[in-house]
Amino acid sequence: MKTWHKVASLLVLTGVIAASLVFYFMYNKPHPDYENMEAAFTLSSADLYKEFTADKTKAGNKYNGKVVEVTGRLSKVEVADSLTICVFAFNQGVFGDEGMRCTMLPGYSGKAKHLQPGADLKLKGFCSGFNDTDVILDKCSFVK
Repeated sequence: MKTWHKVASLLVLTGVIAASLVFYFMYNKPHPDYENMEAAFTLSSADLYKEFTADKTKAGNKYNGKVVEVTGRLSKVEVADSLTICVFAFNQGVFGDEGMRCTMLPGYSGKAKHLQPGADLKLKGFCSGFNDTDVILDKCSFVK
């Protein structure tokens, strides 16, 4: 076998091994434990919504990608397939309620489904942004 065949085969083998290792370690990377993470910010749901509606870029830079603890009065609970979403509504828009939507972690879905509108809640979740109508919190849990 020629020398350049050996070198090319070695490079291909090294590349396959490197790609396999990267895939293995990225796939098995531990997921963050949002339930036990410390909140970076604590405020009312109305204040968070006001900040995003006043200046979504500034508020996005401040809150997006961080765990936020909010308090507020529940407007309704939406159930879609396996998701349970707690809604804090502050405005009535063209497409329905506008405010904050908090998608609950699976372990809290059962409790959230039985909440009545008007209940005072304290939730903690990962702020994933503002879609021009709602502030979105994912991976939410109840705070004691």
